[in-house]
Amino acid sequence: MKASLDRFADRAAAEGLLDVAYANVDSPFGPLLIAATPSGLVRVNLPAYDPEETLEELAARISPRLLEAPAKLDDVRRELDLYFEGRLTEFDLPIDWQLTDGFRKKVQRAIARIPYGQTRSYTDMARSAGNERAVRAAGTACGSNPIPIVVPCHRVLRSGGGLGGYGGGLPMKEALLRLEGVLP
Repeated sequence: MKASLDRFADRAAAEGLLDVAYANVDSPFGPLLIAATPSGLVRVNLPAYDPEETLEELAARISPRLLEAPAKLDDVRRELDLYFEGRLTEFDLPIDWQLTDGFRKKVQRAIARIPYGQTRSYTDMARSAGNERAVRAAGTACGSNPIPIVVPCHRVLRSGGGLGGYGGGLPMKEALLRLEGVLP
């Protein structure tokens, strides 16, 4: 079955009929749905989110030419596995930023530059995006991050060091920060 699915995906891509490839991957937190375009990783769906709604969003916002194609996402899966095992500290994946724009995109690009094992505040993110006073908007940008984990919004904390929120839930944020050695 997987081999025929991969052949179908390869043929669709060769004929220019595959705009978004997706796959389900296991994580220590539950299943993740990951999606990529020819430009790069476009979506990481955390277990707290409905994968069907995410697929509908991808079809509406990017293209209805969407296909489950696990082989097209092998690099993403491999890097996520290594990260969760504590053996990868920097993702080396092309990113497709098309699901974000404006100030949110500036914040998310700044988040992507936060090194493994370090944190920044929402104020730092607002400043990095060019508007130090837009702290709430920076928080919204974190909350709307379409590529969590790879674009590590879990590394953004409140100014006083409090965790703030996280789309995957605070236990997941704590676990990711623990994995990176930020929390004991």
